[in-house]
Amino acid sequence: MQDPTNVVRWLNAGHVPTGGGRDDVRMDEYTTYPSGLRLSGRRVVVAGGGHVAQRRVPHLIAAGADVHVVSPEVTPAIEGMVGSGEVTWHRRGFADADLDEAWYVVAATNDRAVNEQVSAAAEARRIFCVRSDDATRATAWTPAVGRHAGVTVAVLGQREPQRSAAVRDEILEGLREGTIVARHQRDRTPGVVLVGGGPGDPELMSVAGRKALMEADVVVADRLAPRELLGELPADVELIDVAKLPRGRSALQEEINRVIVDRALAGKRVVRFKGGDNFVFGRGYEEVLACREAGVPVTVIPGLSSPIAVPAVAGIPVTHRGVAHEFSVVSGHLPPGHPESMVDWSALGRLTGTVVLMMAVENAPAIAAALVDGGRAPSTPVAVVCDGTMPGERTVLATLATLAAELAAHAVRPPAIIVVGDVVAVAHPEVFGGRVAGEGRAGAAGPG
Repeated sequence: MQDPTNVVRWLNAGHVPTGGGRDDVRMDEYTTYPSGLRLSGRRVVVAGGGHVAQRRVPHLIAAGADVHVVSPEVTPAIEGMVGSGEVTWHRRGFADADLDEAWYVVAATNDRAVNEQVSAAAEARRIFCVRSDDATRATAWTPAVGRHAGVTVAVLGQREPQRSAAVRDEILEGLREGTIVARHQRDRTPGVVLVGGGPGDPELMSVAGRKALMEADVVVADRLAPRELLGELPADVELIDVAKLPRGRSALQEEINRVIVDRALAGKRVVRFKGGDNFVFGRGYEEVLACREAGVPVTVIPGLSSPIAVPAVAGIPVTHRGVAHEFSVVSGHLPPGHPESMVDWSALGRLTGTVVLMMAVENAPAIAAALVDGGRAPSTPVAVVCDGTMPGERTVLATLATLAAELAAHAVRPPAIIVVGDVVAVAHPEVFGGRVAGEGRAGAAGPG
């Protein structure tokens, strides 16, 4: 075990508090030197795969870091980042060699001895190390961070994470509203707030939704909720991960209902945080009913709905004058012909407007065939917007006839939103040039 006075030297060389090395040194005696790290393309190691790591990793990804998580197990949310290729997972315990070529390291395991090993290995290599368990043993501290309009705000409040987060929030609120002075009391009333997080980009989150997050005692979050915002939560906020991974682990809705009700009845202010809008395929009203039945106050803060917002950000309108007079938002989690499906695919095929498909990647080939059988032309344009509003956003273009092949060729995986209709041709005339309204009907002339 190293002398704690050495830790002080790491943080501020030449300054040692009077009285020698002590474990109970006041944190405000550790003078820090703030600096903005440019981590793009540089190796960053996160030792640990729990909720602390889950809070830190999205910010590292956003900074462009080459993130390596070392842990025998990880949370579902981190597993989702691994599956999407944003993180490299070393499925084992930490080894000193993991820090070779690293620029920055986060020790976030639940084992103090392992965190101490990480610290020692980092010190030997002159790498700054953040400790989740003991800030006095770290060579760097993670501030409360927020961003607005190109400005990054980072606040270090020593051992007062709530204070750090509050100061950061007031500055951000001031930036958004044109004043730095906080004008609102924070609401800590027990109850449940359903917050729609929008399509994924934290900048598209509503001000009311951000404020509700910062007032929460408990945050119950899905994987598709804007993950960077979870890293802004004060350290003492309880984060409950109910991440629903495609074809992976999921928490039953009944269990989610029980959790939010139990925490609220215990006097906590609970935020149920999910992507998009809670009431558009989000099961939000099931949660409202559960709260009402238990006598728990519940309020709703809507989010930008992904089936409209994601195509818009990708440059695709869901309606356009003279092209589409209606649009339909449809869940594709069940294929046509499934006994539990409530969708009339034949009726959708007879419509001339836009069809926006959610949760439909797996069943897209069967859906395309059903729409053609219902009357849509095989040449109908299709756009698949993958990871909409996120750094890895991309759009795959196809027709109903070629959709299955294009999905396979481009290795499309959820989350993705599929837009079917002539509005896609309006947005991409370079691909569907010459197409005019009405050509999406069976029997209509194709592009010549």
